[in-house]
Amino acid sequence: MGATKTDHFTDNQNELAVLAKALGHPARIAIMEYLLKVDTCICGDIVNELPLSQPTVSQHLKELKNAGLIKGNIDGNSICYCINEPGLEKIKGFFEHITVHLQKKRNECC
Repeated sequence: MGATKTDHFTDNQNELAVLAKALGHPARIAIMEYLLKVDTCICGDIVNELPLSQPTVSQHLKELKNAGLIKGNIDGNSICYCINEPGLEKIKGFFEHITVHLQKKRNECC
């Protein structure tokens, strides 16, 4: 059987791609911003903050959780979500690397 396209890239590149894909929808950005704003685990409140149906919000939460950007804990009949800081650290490190590189090369490119 042939290699998948992801086999040609490093684990770090594949992990960053998963994180970037998870953030590739405005609803997911809005969810992340809301979780950062409330700065606590929330249960069910997210649906009230977005112009989306509950099943749609649940799907977006699932994508963010699968990517490792948020975490969820079961609390009775609901799941409480909050930011998963290690997931954000990977993205932060990537952009810090780019920023440092660009600062070094600031005047060397067209």
